[in-house]
Amino acid sequence: MISSRRDFLLAAGVGGFAAGTAVAAPPDTPEDLAWLQRTLERYDGFGIKASGGPGDEASGAWLEEMLGGWGYARRRQPFEVPWFEARRATLSSGDAQAPVIPQAIVAPTGPQGLPAPLRLASEPGDLTGAIAVLVLPFKRWGALADPQVARPLADAFARGAAAAVLVTTGPTGEAIALNVTTHKPGFERPVAILAPRDAGPFLAAAAQGAPATLVVDGEGGRRPAFNVIARLERHAPKTVIVSTPRSGWFHCAGERGSGLAAWLSLARWLARSDHAVNVELLATSGHEYEYLGGEHYLAQAPASAVTRLWVHIGASAAARDWHEMGPVLRPLPSADSQRILTATADVVTPVRTAFRSIPGLEATYVADKTTAGGELVNVLAAGYPTMIGLYGSHRYFHTQADDMRCTGADLVAPTARAFRDAVDSCLRSPMA
Repeated sequence: MISSRRDFLLAAGVGGFAAGTAVAAPPDTPEDLAWLQRTLERYDGFGIKASGGPGDEASGAWLEEMLGGWGYARRRQPFEVPWFEARRATLSSGDAQAPVIPQAIVAPTGPQGLPAPLRLASEPGDLTGAIAVLVLPFKRWGALADPQVARPLADAFARGAAAAVLVTTGPTGEAIALNVTTHKPGFERPVAILAPRDAGPFLAAAAQGAPATLVVDGEGGRRPAFNVIARLERHAPKTVIVSTPRSGWFHCAGERGSGLAAWLSLARWLARSDHAVNVELLATSGHEYEYLGGEHYLAQAPASAVTRLWVHIGASAAARDWHEMGPVLRPLPSADSQRILTATADVVTPVRTAFRSIPGLEATYVADKTTAGGELVNVLAAGYPTMIGLYGSHRYFHTQADDMRCTGADLVAPTARAFRDAVDSCLRSPMA
């Protein structure tokens, strides 16, 4: 990973990724690009966005202030989330030691750690008392419930493993945190994530059954979190709902920040628009816990019968793409195309038109249970008839390296403009 913003700009060859220097088609003025860049940097500046933590709370308060300035009435919807803050999280064997990410919902080892032999879970046989090492296949990982994670992990514990270490093989060599549900108990034994770039000596040790110590020590439990809900009441018969998550495991600049900036751009435009609809905005916490904040909101959201359109701007809306050339990725001035756009059949044509030139989003899919992702899955299941939803996973998705190197105003502006065009077209069409 490039170690500084200066290195990032030099690796790009020019300083052309900075705010205000990219050329964007109207109506994005230089002032709009500067506003988007400030928005991204402000969100990134709140630090780690783990649900209910200081960064998540601060970003929520900031959004309330912004939306209030545009005339929205704001309120908070409180709920509880799990949390864990590590004092120490390491795996060591012989002379090798590496940091690990404690996998939520965390089962800690205590400060002394868990001493046990390392064993490869891919090898058959008894794992009783061992720290099982599971090397996941190459993928942009996102959730513990993924069958390629859940099945081998459950198998390792069924064979007696005392703990498990997941090597999240992916496009960057970084450790990739995994979302998890709160609706069923977590594993009662420690699970940790090891970066592929650090895995070599531990794989060799596991092949020999060498002794190791896994330390997952810290404080945790449950703490309050809140959704931000904002409403522009025009006493219209129908409401537009626009949602986005704001929480995540780390800084989440590309994963969350790029979508949040597009969401704010759409919110600002809707406040100024002449559309005869009420507007309700939602910025959820609890996203890492399989859309927990979105579930809480659905329990009290406007009914589907009075909802004209639901727009969900999810993960990696406008994150940077990178060339994979050796051990160091090289940044590109374009957005990662691994982002997916879905829309219900009644609005898919205007949505395709609005996003026709946006890489990855130009292939808009009809939203159903096989194509929808993120919080839109629950919205679809709840019976809302008209929806647009975006989700994706950029290269540094769910990693500690997802900072401002992974997005920028020049990447967000086309996506934000396309959302405005799509919503404008949908609201001007003769839908019921």
